[in-house]
Amino acid sequence: MAYQVLARKWRPHNFPEMVGQLHVLRALTNALESNRLHHAYLFTGTRGVGKTTVARILAKSLNCENGVTAYPCGQCTACCEIDEGRFVDLIEVDAASRTKVEDTRDLLDNVQYAPTRGRFKVYLIDEVHMLSTHSFNALLKTLEEPPPHVKFLLATTDPQKLPPTVLSRCLQFNLKRLTPEDITPHLTKIVEQEGISYENQALRLLAQAADGSLRDALSLLDQAIAYGAGTLSNDDVSNMLGALDQNVVLELVSLLAANNAPGLLQRIAQLAEQNPDFFTVLGDILSLLQRIALAQVVRATVEANQSDGEAILQLAQQISPEDVQLFYQIGLLGRRDLPLAPEPRGGFEMVMLRMLAFRPDTINVQPQPTQTIPTAHSPPVPAQPTPITTPVPQPAITTPVGAAPTELVEPRPTNSLNSHDEWRGIVESLELTGIVRRLALSCESKREGDIWHVILPRHPKTFLSKKPELESLLQKHFGGPQRVHIRVGGSETETPAVQQQRIQETQQQYTIQIENDPFVIYLKEHCDARVHKVQPLVNSYT
Repeated sequence: MAYQVLARKWRPHNFPEMVGQLHVLRALTNALESNRLHHAYLFTGTRGVGKTTVARILAKSLNCENGVTAYPCGQCTACCEIDEGRFVDLIEVDAASRTKVEDTRDLLDNVQYAPTRGRFKVYLIDEVHMLSTHSFNALLKTLEEPPPHVKFLLATTDPQKLPPTVLSRCLQFNLKRLTPEDITPHLTKIVEQEGISYENQALRLLAQAADGSLRDALSLLDQAIAYGAGTLSNDDVSNMLGALDQNVVLELVSLLAANNAPGLLQRIAQLAEQNPDFFTVLGDILSLLQRIALAQVVRATVEANQSDGEAILQLAQQISPEDVQLFYQIGLLGRRDLPLAPEPRGGFEMVMLRMLAFRPDTINVQPQPTQTIPTAHSPPVPAQPTPITTPVPQPAITTPVGAAPTELVEPRPTNSLNSHDEWRGIVESLELTGIVRRLALSCESKREGDIWHVILPRHPKTFLSKKPELESLLQKHFGGPQRVHIRVGGSETETPAVQQQRIQETQQQYTIQIENDPFVIYLKEHCDARVHKVQPLVNSYT
């Protein structure tokens, strides 16, 4: 018997055998069980995800001799003939080879006739987007109002090329790309049924290389079995695919984790001798970083039977989650820009060095020693003078040991009153009254030692005449000689009086806004409400 390729031998014959696409299978199963069947179905998706397979299973479900069912028996004449591709009432059309309008008209001439053997006459048009505009126009009327015994099953990889008039007449199902996690278990099941020895990592490489297509994965599996003479090893599959050895990728990431730039460049130089595709190498590094990030969040994502599982767990402990994310982002952007590099190896080296350059320097940072301890091989460290503090009533002055004694000089106070709250407190404590108090609160004052600089906004003679009284009160308050210098000029800051005036004006405006508020007016007119003015907590300066 002639050999049958795995993609055909292991083609699903019913919905439960399908890999993935649960969202599509659920909708079709419910429609078949409730007998809510549409006359036209459109299946879209990339190559090898099961569009034609789903259409053929649906044709079996419609024409099974046991009745319309989501689970065809697979044993009756209709099911067997559909599996073998010779069921007379299943008309499969390759639109890529029949694009002319004459072909479409010839196809539709027989739509009006009842099915010969089955319950429904099913038209399966593959790559329907290849039909010409005139062919679509010829199909539209029949597609909208077909006879009750006709079902249209359309499949395409490019639904954007279909006219909106066709899309609106079909139920559309988008089949998703399959993940390596979906494909790998299916490949494992097949090789076990075929009695082929394998390594888990080899199957994972095939699933990744399939790029979401189960048919491509089965084709690659056929090729790998032939390449390895009936066995599937990681090395053979890597060589067949031209992929990099996973140990090399682990070594590169380990050198990144150790912050070993010389070792990293040396390993890249050794790798360059094999003339690899650095674009693919960088993609392998990104895949490894993604697995490390998952291992840091959920340790169970690393399967125990993976050959590199232990290494991934170790790297997940060596590299911080922040660094993993940083490496991944830099590598992702670097892979995008790698074709722009003058030379692939140089571009790859720059991406790896960029990961180290932007990594936070948390490895070689050492705390500064508080004391240097000399060793037998180090020169003696000269002793530094130790400062001591001499307790005196005045502010402390430190004198280094061995220095000539100096005269203790009391530093001149240079504090200045920059806060009007402090100046206000002093004025109130001086028990000033009348106009002198009001003028004192209206001015700005700064202190330098025992001299008070009072800045007036204008030149009142009354305040000048009260200068001796103000100095006397300051001397009494501070217990020492105090002098007052008065000058006239604009105040640089807001004085307490001006501040109080601004607060009062703001409160007055706010009161007016409240009284003019429509809701307040309504309450006053209908609820006999009154507005009570609350006195401010800030004391008046007058």
